[in-house]
Amino acid sequence: MMSVFIENEVFEKIDYSKIKLEKGEYDNCTFVNCLFLNSDISGITFMECEFENCNFSNTELKNTSFKSVIFKNCKLLGLHFNHCNAFLLALSFEECHLNIVSFYKMKLKNTKFNKCKLQEVDFTESDLTNSIFNNCDLIGSVFNTTILEKTDFRTSFNYSIDPEINRIKKAKFSLQGVIGLLGKYQIEVE
Repeated sequence: MMSVFIENEVFEKIDYSKIKLEKGEYDNCTFVNCLFLNSDISGITFMECEFENCNFSNTELKNTSFKSVIFKNCKLLGLHFNHCNAFLLALSFEECHLNIVSFYKMKLKNTKFNKCKLQEVDFTESDLTNSIFNNCDLIGSVFNTTILEKTDFRTSFNYSIDPEINRIKKAKFSLQGVIGLLGKYQIEVE
């Protein structure tokens, strides 16, 4: 089966849970108000694409390529980004809801999370060097043997990071956010 090459297209209000997205490469395309609920977009390449107001709940991502892709105001529930193709992977998230998402063992250097709710997101063994979490709620997110060097958490909240098991050299935290580094000690700071 021949795969398609599509560039500079805008896809609006398409329900990909009913209509299957054609396998191939999508270059500089925009997807607006599309539904990917329980869809399978495995093996598809997205290069310099933007997803706006899309729902990716329980979408299958095996060997999917996201190269310089931006998600804006998207719902991302139960996704395994760790199943994606790692080659040239580059993601950015703006005002997204990421719930029960896995970035296990992923290289996510320089990734930007802007005004996102990251609930129970798994960053175990990931490399988030020089990433930015701007005004993000990280409640229940897991950082376990994660590389967080030069990562900026200054405006984010509800995180729990153990400095003894994560690499946090030159990471940035706000004074009130330092509490998120002391949780395991069960101390009270007033």
